[in-house]
Amino acid sequence: MTQVLRTPDECFAHLPGFPFSSHYLRDIEGYEGLRMHYLDEGPRDASQVFLCLHGEPTWSYLYRKMIPVFTAEGHRAVAPDLFGFGRSDKPIKDAAYTFHFHRKALMAFIERLDLNHITLVCQDWGGILGLTLPMDMAGRFTRFLVMNTGLGTGDVPLSEGFFAWRDWANAHPDLDIGRLMARACPHLTGEECEAYEAPFPDANYKAGVRCFPNLVPDRPDALGAQLSRRAREWLRKEWHGETFMAIGMKDPVLGAPVMRNLRKIIRGCSEPFEVQEAGHFVQEWGEVVAKKALASFTGTDSQGP
Repeated sequence: MTQVLRTPDECFAHLPGFPFSSHYLRDIEGYEGLRMHYLDEGPRDASQVFLCLHGEPTWSYLYRKMIPVFTAEGHRAVAPDLFGFGRSDKPIKDAAYTFHFHRKALMAFIERLDLNHITLVCQDWGGILGLTLPMDMAGRFTRFLVMNTGLGTGDVPLSEGFFAWRDWANAHPDLDIGRLMARACPHLTGEECEAYEAPFPDANYKAGVRCFPNLVPDRPDALGAQLSRRAREWLRKEWHGETFMAIGMKDPVLGAPVMRNLRKIIRGCSEPFEVQEAGHFVQEWGEVVAKKALASFTGTDSQGP
């Protein structure tokens, strides 16, 4: 059995602005022996479920400013921590983490909770993975709220900013997550930066963090690339739901050029909302983004394909 670490609860003793209850699944099909953590706020019978997917190197703490906006309007908000992140279990070996390991876990999570009428809220890997899900989960997704992200199709050159980030991450395997968040979001307090670091007491807990930069499909035969190309075609031709796009304009990796190309792919995507002061982690400006998104959607019961 794969050796797994579980971050001690005391590491999460001080999480400013994060009053949410923890929930856990221990019986996700295909992931027996691993415990996944998630937030589940708002009424269980809400007409819309906002599924909030984080990316690298964050966890569900990233959505603390958006979840209250969704639930205040009577919606349900669900935010899982990917394996290797947050309060979820963390396999130690880098080899445990693959594109399909994470994607299949998300699919199994959605099926285990039987989530429907989903508004996919995604950024970074939350979109790289999340935007490939609707084509294989017929009828569950109705809307998208898309922030700085993309599709890993392997046939489109990646930006110089991405390669610089990947090289830097590989050179710093014990990534100082708190410092990274402070640089990307200068308005964060020291305690908020420490909250992002909380799941990772030492480098042994950071295998998932180390692996993500190298899992981005960068060539046509990379794992996940063919599947992502299929998702691209599906989004172009088969997606019929509403899409709200927000762009953190200061992002050097997944900023305006990448997002405007993604807009061309997603059928019916409206003109994006540009957050001039935001960088990569748009959710740190999430209250205004969430309000703009809710105002843009035509109705709480709009249906996808």
